[in-house]
Amino acid sequence: MGKNKKKRNKVYAGADAAMVRPNITRIEAVNRSKIGQYWYDHKKTLKPLIRVALIVIFVIIIVVEIIRIATGNGF
Repeated sequence: MGKNKKKRNKVYAGADAAMVRPNITRIEAVNRSKIGQYWYDHKKTLKPLIRVALIVIFVIIIVVEIIRIATGNGF
């Protein structure tokens, strides 16, 4: 086996080097209502809170119904 040639890792900056192109950032404007903008900004924190609140409400309803059936006030 022959000796492997070392790869060049230095950027070529000679006269005939490729020009560096500028980074283009594309921005898209969106018209949102105040509530829509609030939801967009706080979505990461509000979604888990809404899920937890729904689970708590569901558990409370189930417990209340079980107590109502157990005490004989059901149906």
